[in-house]
Amino acid sequence: MAVVRVRQHVNPLSERYQAPVETPAWETLFANPQQPLHIDIGCGKGVFALHMAQLQPEWNFLGLEIRRPVVESAQKRQQESGLSNLHFMYCNVNISLRALLESWGDPNPLQQVSIQFPDPWFKKRHQKRRVLQPELVATLAEFLPSGGRVVVQSDVEAVAIDMCDRIAENPHFLRSSSDWLPTSPFPAQTDRERVTLEQGLPVHRAIFTRS
Repeated sequence: MAVVRVRQHVNPLSERYQAPVETPAWETLFANPQQPLHIDIGCGKGVFALHMAQLQPEWNFLGLEIRRPVVESAQKRQQESGLSNLHFMYCNVNISLRALLESWGDPNPLQQVSIQFPDPWFKKRHQKRRVLQPELVATLAEFLPSGGRVVVQSDVEAVAIDMCDRIAENPHFLRSSSDWLPTSPFPAQTDRERVTLEQGLPVHRAIFTRS
C-alpha cells in the first residue's frame, strides 16, 4: 500500500483553498448543538480537541484544519471515540469561518477559540499567509460574546507576538496579562506542546477576552 505524504505546510492563499466550505446542519453533528462551543483553529490531527471533548462533555468542540488528509484522520479518531460533542472540518478559516458561524443561527454558541502552534511562515514575504489576519480577528470579535476568549500558543516567540499584536489591534479584545502565561489554561495538550515541553523549551501563551 502506498504511503500518502501529508504536506506540513500549505499556502492558504493558493487558488485551491479559496472555495468556501459547505455549511452543515449542526444538529446532525452535535448531540446538543447549543452547548458552549470551542473552536480549535488549525487543529491538526485533532488530539487536543479529542481530549478536550472527553474531559469537558458539557462543551462542544469543533476542529478546523486546512489540510484535508489530516482532517480525514481526525474524523476517523472522532468516529472511533463515539463522542457526540466533537466534530472536525476541512476548511480555510479565513474564507469560511464567518459563514460557518452565521449558519449556527441565534443564539450563537461560540464561547472560546484556540489558535495553537500555527505555521510560522518566517519569511517576511510569506507572513500574509499566517492564519491570524485582521479580518479573522474581526470575525471572532463579532461572534464571541462578552467574556468569550481567544487563546493563542506558540513555541516561536515572534509568531506569538505577532498573534497578540493582531488581536490587540482590535478594540474589542483585552489581554489578560502583559506577560506570557506560565501554564496552559487547558487540561489537554497538542502534540506540539507536549514535545516542546518535554524538550524543556518555552511555550508562549496569551488569553484575550472579548470586552
